[in-house]
Amino acid sequence: MRDDTPSNPLHTRIPAGAPIDSPHALQLERGFAGLRFDAPLEREFRTVFRAESLPQIRRNLWIALVIVVGFSLMTQLVLEPEVNRRMNEIRLVMFGPILFFGLMLVRSSLYQRYWPLTCQILAPVFGAGVAVLAVIAAGHGVNLISTVVIMTIFIYFMLGMLFHAALGSALLVTVAYVIAAVAAGLEAAAVIVDVGILVSANVIGAMVCYSLERANRTSYLEEQLLIETASRDGLTGIHNRRYFDDHMDRIWLQAIREQAPLALLLIDIDHFKAYNDHCGHQAGDECLRRVARSLKRTARRPLDVTARYGGEEFAIVLFDTRRDHVEELARRIQAGIESLAIDHPASPQGGRLTVSIGAACVQPMNGRSHFGFIQLADEALYAAKERGRNCVVVMDKEYEKLSTGSFRKSAGGGRVPI
Repeated sequence: MRDDTPSNPLHTRIPAGAPIDSPHALQLERGFAGLRFDAPLEREFRTVFRAESLPQIRRNLWIALVIVVGFSLMTQLVLEPEVNRRMNEIRLVMFGPILFFGLMLVRSSLYQRYWPLTCQILAPVFGAGVAVLAVIAAGHGVNLISTVVIMTIFIYFMLGMLFHAALGSALLVTVAYVIAAVAAGLEAAAVIVDVGILVSANVIGAMVCYSLERANRTSYLEEQLLIETASRDGLTGIHNRRYFDDHMDRIWLQAIREQAPLALLLIDIDHFKAYNDHCGHQAGDECLRRVARSLKRTARRPLDVTARYGGEEFAIVLFDTRRDHVEELARRIQAGIESLAIDHPASPQGGRLTVSIGAACVQPMNGRSHFGFIQLADEALYAAKERGRNCVVVMDKEYEKLSTGSFRKSAGGGRVPI
């Protein structure tokens, strides 16, 4: 019997209807050997991971401070004053500044940028200090190897470090302990036992840390894919109206902050009802899919969005775009639709499928809303249809006179271009 089960178990996690061109779906399909995504996704994941880890890191740094103070008080009871003095000097000079710097960094706007590098440098330094204290205590008959084990656990699970960084830092702490123990002349048998404990702690910590990160990465891809799937139109695979509305809310505010112009193109398939009636709904669905694929190729920048606006109508939002570029893009869209060579026997426009395009170009500003922006594009589209369809109308100056919520009326009562 032939086994059709996919070789990659992650295949089963891709939800039905997921966009096949999604970077999250492609990454989930390929897997992520070495716990690393493709470069853009890796940056995205690390940013989200650091943001989600921040509350726990803040809490854990205070826990570290409590542990340091607790062990300091305990050693006062079991070690001689001179030994305690030396150990307290190390705690004060090494641990104090590191913890203070860490607590300040996780409260500042520099956290996202500098925390990973800070951890990779300061965590091994802090751990080396713990190892030195353990060696000093061992030289006076008190075994504090448990503190080095706690530090190892802290590095793997409490500082928001990813697997490779945590593994390297924890191993450096073990090496520091070995060097300090040999330099202090501790008994070989005791050192061997302690190193065995530390190696075991590293093996367990590394295995669990690796499994946790792999699970986190898989969960991240699945969550992003589900979000992306929910924002896609089921028929065409491009973004849906809900995503368009959410994106418009965000991009309008961003354009105001950055003083960047916006453009919106509304594209309507000419005489689509007649096409459906003549060719059938299955042909109509395939027509919508082909038009959507063609439109998607025209808006590739990160902040540009192509969406199905409703029925046979599509929308393209362009960030930081001038009128001349919009006019050129509209011509490319019409040429792209023409190149599809979709027969439309019921069309008065020469028997081929065509589109009408209405575009609005505005400079967002405080006191104006994106609803007027959308209305201006809608009026431009209506004007394109009034001019006989299969044409482009771009409006920009009309925005200053726009009365949001109602179209301009002609003398005969109909809506007219402005």
